[in-house]
Amino acid sequence: MTYEEFADARLGALLRYAVMLTGDPHQAQDLVQDTMVRVQLHWRRVARSDAPERYVRRMLTNQFVDWRRGSWVRRVFLRGEPDDSVPAPADHVQSAVDRDQVWSWLSRLPRRQRAALVLRYYEDLPDAEIAEVLGCAVGTVRSSISRALATLRAEHVEVC
Repeated sequence: MTYEEFADARLGALLRYAVMLTGDPHQAQDLVQDTMVRVQLHWRRVARSDAPERYVRRMLTNQFVDWRRGSWVRRVFLRGEPDDSVPAPADHVQSAVDRDQVWSWLSRLPRRQRAALVLRYYEDLPDAEIAEVLGCAVGTVRSSISRALATLRAEHVEVC
């Protein structure tokens, strides 16, 4: 498989994964672009791996986790409280609100915990593959997910 074939086949999936990590389509595009430049530079090594997509997903995840060390600026989304007097016009609006709420909750988590949750519940990966993508032990994955869920539960109780 060539780099171009890989990019054509997997770019959309990598972008969707990056959107779930960042919560922002523009940041996701930047993240995927930076990662794919690195992938192209190291394509021989990527292509020789047992699972090139998993290798690239790990590169993308590492790039995301390392953002805070670089020149990336952390974005904070400010949203007002919803007005209960205004009825919701349609279901697609509610789904957008729900999606924004999930991104808001995820954005409060440390990047590794956020990545672990996205890999588990969005990408539907087992613990062993998550551990491989994050470069850690399976037990660390489980504790990261447990801590992230505990944080989200505690914040949900505070919000409600």
